[in-house]
Amino acid sequence: MSHLTTAHVLDVAVRQLRAGSGEKIVFLHGASGLPQWNPFFEALTQNYDVMVPEHPGFGASVAPKTLRNIADMAMYYLDYLDAHGEGGVHLIGHSLGGWIAAEIACRNSSRIKSLTLMAPAGVRVKGVSIGDNFIWSIEETIQNLVVDQALAEAMLSRVPTEEEADLLIANRFMATKLGWEPRWLNPALENWLHRIKLPTQIIWGDTDRLFPAAYGERWRMLIANSKLTILERCGHLPHVEYPLVTAQTIISFLNGAAK
Repeated sequence: MSHLTTAHVLDVAVRQLRAGSGEKIVFLHGASGLPQWNPFFEALTQNYDVMVPEHPGFGASVAPKTLRNIADMAMYYLDYLDAHGEGGVHLIGHSLGGWIAAEIACRNSSRIKSLTLMAPAGVRVKGVSIGDNFIWSIEETIQNLVVDQALAEAMLSRVPTEEEADLLIANRFMATKLGWEPRWLNPALENWLHRIKLPTQIIWGDTDRLFPAAYGERWRMLIANSKLTILERCGHLPHVEYPLVTAQTIISFLNGAAK
């Protein structure tokens, strides 16, 4: 099980889940906010010290006025890595977090040992439309993020507390601030992905309705020597739909990257 701690970076304090021991993994979450600790994270803790920080502005945290966009978020996480990444970390990012992770690695990868991107936002494939989760209802969002609709129903059946509902509103506000215009895109990002020289793995679900699987191939082409893994019958949340398969895919990659 994880411990809920507080991560301090300069004058910003955010919640952070942490468990395990060994080399460090930093997991950057998607637009839904700080994730539930599940078997995916638990599997990683068998060999790694896993840290899951909440992005500033998500949950109950307050984003500083200087944190206006994804570029600012990337700079914030460079400070985070300086504070928490002694000896380097394996950086994993999902969706919005994958976009942030890629922006970090383009700028400075000195604290990063390897990069894993799970269905990241940030680039566009001409002729391949993305889903617009800003106009989806809560029900549509959950149903469109996973293939297993029984899992979607289970997720929707849980009624959030009043406090949790407030946090969800804060998450949606901050995600909109970061990804609204243009939708989940930095038009300049693909011009700089060649700067990533790290061992890099890209993971995508073959039935992703938010960012279709064709985006995985685009990322593979843009990051030299990267590896693309497509998971069958999987949507936008590989670590939720197939937590153990996704964890083992990452662990196998990290074992190879360490050689």
